[in-house]
Amino acid sequence: MSKKPLYFIIHKPYKVLSQFTHEDGNPGLGSFFELPKDVYPVGRLDLDSEGLLILTNDRKLNYKLLDPKFSHSRKYWVQVEGEPDKDAVTQLQNGIEINLKGKKHQTLPARVNSIKPTGIIEREPPVNYKKHPVTSWWEISLCEGKNRQVRRMFAGVGHPVLRLIRVGIEDLSLFPLSSGGISQISPKSLHRKLFGE
Repeated sequence: MSKKPLYFIIHKPYKVLSQFTHEDGNPGLGSFFELPKDVYPVGRLDLDSEGLLILTNDRKLNYKLLDPKFSHSRKYWVQVEGEPDKDAVTQLQNGIEINLKGKKHQTLPARVNSIKPTGIIEREPPVNYKKHPVTSWWEISLCEGKNRQVRRMFAGVGHPVLRLIRVGIEDLSLFPLSSGGISQISPKSLHRKLFGE
């Protein structure tokens, strides 16, 4: 193990696995980043999701961020089919019932707002706008991270997700990193942004 804790934030690209090795024809993070062998991702983003991912060799950080007894706000920018109406937005804000591995789960209240994102370039390959001519962008912040939760929530109100980007965890921001970008962050700065320490 490295002599001291190391912390990095990256902008995980679309269709890249949240692991360093390749699998089933999909590239891993090792295609983009060369880091010490004991550094690994904290949590994950789905293959078809983009955005903020923390890499570290600090096992305690992994525990503090992923254990359900610790609540942390996660912020996402989401492009969806169509334009959710007030009723759909209210449902998302209040929490809706989603299906997780055959079991019903009531999501916790979330903050949901319509946005016009800046600083985001079109992904490769881009969203199929011929198939989805009407889309809208939303910012959603929630304090739980069930499997594909944001996608399930928007699908549950009739607006499937076309693009999902995690842009923040507590006060830790994705920006100004672009897709495939990486930045090392000091322990002091990381803990202040995540835990207010």
